[in-house]
Order: sequence, then structure tokens, then C-alpha cells
Amino acid sequence: MLVHQILKSKSDDAVVTVTPGSKVSEAVQILADRKIGTVVISADGHKAEGILSERDVVRVLAKKGGAILNDTVDAYMTAKLFTCGRNDTSDDILQRMTDGRFRHMPVVEDGQLVGLITLGDVVKARLSELAMEKDALQGMIMGH
Repeated sequence: MLVHQILKSKSDDAVVTVTPGSKVSEAVQILADRKIGTVVISADGHKAEGILSERDVVRVLAKKGGAILNDTVDAYMTAKLFTCGRNDTSDDILQRMTDGRFRHMPVVEDGQLVGLITLGDVVKARLSELAMEKDALQGMIMGH
């Protein structure tokens, strides 16, 4: 399955972004309110400059304490982004996420942010593919 097919199957394909100067506390509130695991850092909402995940926040909180909530997200975001394109395969994305030990990947096309794919999205797509393959094989075995 291709990334663009996964994006189409998502109930909410909007990418939640915050600007680089936003406070960590603002990003944390968005994560909690929206029940999401990451925000993309973008000055204009179109170009991904970084990503800040729940894990990033928890790790920094453990090291530096609650004062970091007043700092800006660009101080703690992951700036070295791993991105994918709409025509990448779910198998490739799953491998890259597993190897890199991350759960969120911005989808970028022509330098523009067009979506966000999660490990859960990819696993769901793969399970759907496997179910279809199973049904097809059962149909062949049964002679249908």
C-alpha cells in the first residue's frame, strides 16, 4: 500500500503544526486536547522544520524539570526530520520507522507538508492488506 492511500483512509488528515516560537506548554496542551502524539514545527504551516513528540517532552522534563514548559518548542524539537512522499510504500515506511525508533513521519511533496503518517496508520494498512490477501487465498483454495 502506498502512503497516499493510507492518508486517504485516515479519518482526520490534518497536520497539527505550531510555530517555532511557541511555548512547550502550548504544544503540550495541543497534544493533550487533540489526543495526538506529535506536532510538526512550521513557521508557515507548509514547510516542516521539526517535530516535537510526547516522548521528546517527557525526556526533557526528566532531565530539566517543569521549567522547560516556558521554553520554545524549537529548543527541543527534532530538527533532523525523516520524511516520506505520497508514493512510498507502507513496507518501506514501516522499516524506516522501526530502524529509526520513531512513530511519526511527515509526508512532504515538493518541499510542502501534505500529511503525517503514524506507525499506527502503517500497521493498520498492513493488517488490512494481509486480511485481503488471506481472503483471496481462502477463495482460491475453496475454488471461488
